Amino acid sequence: MVVRRRSKTRKLRGRTRTMGWGRIGQHRKSGSKGGKGAAGLGKHEWTWTIKYAPTWYGKHGFNPPRIRVGYRPVTINLKDLEDIIRRLEIEGRLTVEQGKAVVNLEALGIHKLLGEGEIKRPVKVIVPRASELAIKRIEEAGGEVVLTAVEETEAQAS
Repeated sequence: MVVRRRSKTRKLRGRTRTMGWGRIGQHRKSGSKGGKGAAGLGKHEWTWTIKYAPTWYGKHGFNPPRIRVGYRPVTINLKDLEDIIRRLEIEGRLTVEQGKAVVNLEALGIHKLLGEGEIKRPVKVIVPRASELAIKRIEEAGGEVVLTAVEETEAQAS
């Protein structure tokens, strides 16, 4: 068995009434320990705080406001759409409706489709927003674009 040299029984020697700890409640309650829990970390336990918990006090990190300040949508171009279609085809997750490959960009976490690049096959793209050039190029290739987001100007007008 391990010898506990700092245990209470090591301190209670002599079997007198106070056993060397004075009168009336000395060494009895949490006042002898410096307080309960985290009490005294900014006062009498400050050196312990500096050594073992240096980040205890102060602010940490930055919580941005919960409004759309600095919101930047995730965008892709038509040339990237070809790669997504190819990847979905390899994984076996591509669906085809009326001879058109269906790609749900909203489910993939993409907010807007831009028109850089070209697309050769007919596709049906489901996306919240798309540029006019992207819509034009997809329709020229025999595809269609389904926009899921209601524009703020349209919502205000009605």
